[in-house]
Amino acid sequence: MCKYKGKIHLCKFILVLFLQLLSRTAAQSCARSCGQKFDTCSCHATCESLKKCCTDYKQFCLDIEPHSGSLLGGTDFQMLNITFEQNINLTCRFNSEILTEGYVDESGVGHCISPLLYESGWIPFEVSTDGVNYDRAGRWLSVHHSKLGPAHKIILGNATQWQYYGTTGVSGDLTMVWKTSLINAEKVNIELWGYNETGEAYSANWEAEWKYLYTVGRDVLNSGVFSFTPQIADKPFSLWDLGSMRVSPSSKPDGARDVNALWSEAYAVAWHLEEAFRKDSAGWALEKCINWDKEEKAIPNFLTEITDCPCTLAQARADTGRFHTDYGCDIEAGSICTYHQGAVHCVRAIQGSPEYGAGQQCCYDSTGAQMLTGDSIGGSTPDRGHDWGEPPYKKPPRVPAFSHWKYDVISFYYCCLWSDNCEYYFTHRPSSDCRAYRPPRAAAVLGDPHFMTFDGVNFTFNGKGEYNLVHSSAYELSVQGRTEPMKLENGSVVMATRLCSVAMREKASDVIEVRLGEQEDELQVLMNQQVLSFSEQTWIDLKGVFVFSPKPTNVTVMFPSGTGVEVRAGEGVMTITVLLPHDLHNHTQGLLGTMNDDPEDELTSSNGLTIPSNSSPQDIFSYCAGWAITNETSLFTYDSTHLLTEYYYAPKHDPSFIPNFSMTEDLEDPLLEPTLSLCEGEGESFCKYDALSMRSLQQGNATLLAYRSHASTKKALEPVQSCGWLSPPNHGQKEGTLYLERATVTFSCNNGYRLYGSQERTCQGDGMWSGQDTHCVADNTLAIVLGSVGAVLAVVVMVIAIVVYMKKQKKEAMKQQGDRVNYQQHA
Repeated sequence: MCKYKGKIHLCKFILVLFLQLLSRTAAQSCARSCGQKFDTCSCHATCESLKKCCTDYKQFCLDIEPHSGSLLGGTDFQMLNITFEQNINLTCRFNSEILTEGYVDESGVGHCISPLLYESGWIPFEVSTDGVNYDRAGRWLSVHHSKLGPAHKIILGNATQWQYYGTTGVSGDLTMVWKTSLINAEKVNIELWGYNETGEAYSANWEAEWKYLYTVGRDVLNSGVFSFTPQIADKPFSLWDLGSMRVSPSSKPDGARDVNALWSEAYAVAWHLEEAFRKDSAGWALEKCINWDKEEKAIPNFLTEITDCPCTLAQARADTGRFHTDYGCDIEAGSICTYHQGAVHCVRAIQGSPEYGAGQQCCYDSTGAQMLTGDSIGGSTPDRGHDWGEPPYKKPPRVPAFSHWKYDVISFYYCCLWSDNCEYYFTHRPSSDCRAYRPPRAAAVLGDPHFMTFDGVNFTFNGKGEYNLVHSSAYELSVQGRTEPMKLENGSVVMATRLCSVAMREKASDVIEVRLGEQEDELQVLMNQQVLSFSEQTWIDLKGVFVFSPKPTNVTVMFPSGTGVEVRAGEGVMTITVLLPHDLHNHTQGLLGTMNDDPEDELTSSNGLTIPSNSSPQDIFSYCAGWAITNETSLFTYDSTHLLTEYYYAPKHDPSFIPNFSMTEDLEDPLLEPTLSLCEGEGESFCKYDALSMRSLQQGNATLLAYRSHASTKKALEPVQSCGWLSPPNHGQKEGTLYLERATVTFSCNNGYRLYGSQERTCQGDGMWSGQDTHCVADNTLAIVLGSVGAVLAVVVMVIAIVVYMKKQKKEAMKQQGDRVNYQQHA
C-alpha cells in the first residue's frame, strides 16, 4: 500500500494512529478496575460475551472454585485461569477488613481460605501478592450453614444422642463423619467451639461471639470418622450449652481462626454439661427455663410486629413472595419435622420484622390446617432471631442461624425437650393465627404470550420489544418483560412472540434478570448484568432481594415488600407469575393492570386513558405498545450483538412486527381436530391459539397446563375467614383444632363437672364464634351456687312481701284518716 510516494505520508499517519491505539489498549488494565468499562476495552462482566475484555481481565477479575461455603469459614477455594509464583506472599482480604492467609500449590494455583463471617450473601474479596497492593478482586458466597449440602459439613451421627446426652437413658460413644478431601491434612484436630451473644440487648454493644473451648481429639488421622466417650467439662467450659464441632489440620494451633476447616451445624451441647445436668437433667433444665423466662420479660416484646401466618397449607405454599419452605420441615423432603411433631410442612416468613428483625414460622398438619401452640407442642412459633438472619446481619439478633439458636432453640430444649415445662416457652413464643393475614394477588404471563391481570382480565399481546409489566412508583418496584418472535422447528419465524426475559428491581436492590438460556428450557439468572451460578447453592441472599432456583427451569425472586416473581421455563417458552401483597393495592401500573379490584380500569395506559377489556385485538395491541420502556429506564442486560441491535439501538416496541391477531380454524387442517380435542375447558382459547400458530400440540398443552396452574394458584390464595383460637375450658376438653369458617369445636367437661355455656361453637362468616363462652363448673359448686341463689331469691321475696305489706298498711291508714276528715267537715 505504501510503495507509492504519494501515499507514504498517509501510511505513516495510519501507523502512528495504530501504535497509539495499541499503546492505549495495552495501558488499560483491570488491576483495581473490575466492573469498569473503558473506551478501548472492558473489565465488566459482560466483556466476555461482547468480546471486549482487556487483556488481563482473567488475571485481575477472579473466577473461583468453589464459589460458596459456610459462613463459619474454613473453605479452601482456588483461583482459576491464573498462575502464581510459589514464593509470593499471597494474602486474601474479605469485606476490605478480614485478612486470611492464602497459599500457592505445587501447580502454581492460588488458594484462599474463607473467614468466619456473621452474615450470608455475596462477600467481596481482594487478593495481594505482596501484602500491600490488593489489586485482584472477586466475590465469595457466604451461606447459612444449615443450607449447605451434607458433603460440606460435619455430620453428627445420631443427632438425638448428641443433643440428649446425659438425660435419662442416653449415653455411649458419640460419632461424627466428614468428607476427608475438604481438609488438606493427613492428621486433624477435633475441637469444640461455643456460641454466645454478649452485651445489652438491642444496644450498640450487643455482640456475637464464636469461642474456641477445647480440643476433643488431637492428631487424629483424617479418616472422615471420629468417635469418643464424652466427659463432663470443667468450668467455665461446661457452662456453654450451644456450639459446633470443628475439624482442622493438626498443624495449626488450637483454636486458630480462619484456617482450612469443616464445621458441624449448631447443636445443644448436652454431652459436656455439668454434673448437675447428669444427676437431674429435668430439674437443671427447669432452672434454665425459669431464668430464660425472666430474661425474656426484661427485653422488648417483638410479637406485635411480626406478620401473621397464612391460614392454610395451600396459601402458605402459594405465597412465595413472603413465605418460603423451612428446610427443617419440608413436605417435599419427607416431612421430617424434629421440632414440630405432627406437622407435615412448615414455612418461614422471608423477611424479618422491621424493628427487631424477628422471624415467623408457620406449621401445618396433614389436613392443611395451621398448627397452634395452644393445641400442640409442634405448633407454629415466632422467633426473636430470624433463622435465616436479617440484613444487615453481623450483630445480634440478626446473625443467620445462631441468633435463632441462642434465643429460640436452646430455650426450647430447656423448657420443652429436656424438661416438661412448655408453658414457659409458649408464653413468649405463642402461635400467631391468621386473622390478620391477607393473601397476595397473582397475575401471570404465559404462552406466546397471554396476560392474566391482577383483577382477572385476560388478553393476548404479541408485540416485539421491551415493556413494563408492573410498575409502582410508591414502592419503587419495576418488573419489565422482553419479547421476541417465535420460531418453528425449521427456523422460520412465526408471527407471534414469546416472553424471553424479565428484569426487576425494588428500590435500591440489586437488579435481577431471568432469561431463557442457550439450552432448551434452561433459565439464566443475572445480578447487575453478571451471571449467577446455582450449581452449588439453590438460595442466594443479595442486596435487597433473595433468589431461589432449585432447578434450571425454576427461579423465584423475593423482595422486601413481599412481592414475589416466579419464573418457569418449558416447551421453549417462559411463564411468569407476579405476586403482590395487599399493600400495593391501587399502587400498580403496567401490562398486568391496576390492582384495585376493578376490572373496568385494568387496561389503563401510562397517560391515564382506559380502554374496555373487551376491545378488539388490534386496539389491545396498540394499548400494550404504549407500555414500552426506554433505554433510560431499562433494567435489561445487552451483552450480545443481537441484543444491542434488536433492542438497545432499535425501538423499544418494534412497529414493523405485526402479529396474527387470531387463528382461523381451517377444517382442512389436520391439526385442528386434535387441537380441539386437547383444548377444552378454561384456557381453551389460549391453548388453541398456541397449538395452531406454533403447529404444535405440545405447545398448546404447555399453555393449557400453565393456565390451569395459574388458576390453581389463584384458588389457593382466595381469602379464608378465621375466628381465631378457642381454648378448652378449665376442667374440660375440646374437640377440633380448625378455626376457619364453618369449622365446629365441641366441648366437654371432666367427671364431677357440668358444662355451662355452649357445648358446640361454629366459626361464622363474620369472623365471630357462635354461642357463648364455655365453662366447666363442679357439681358441688353448682349445688352451692344454686342453693345460694335460692336463698337469695327467698330473702328477696320476703323483702318484697314486707314492702308490699307496709305500703298496703300505710295506704289503709291514709284512707282512714281521710274518712275522718270528711266526717268532721260534714258534721
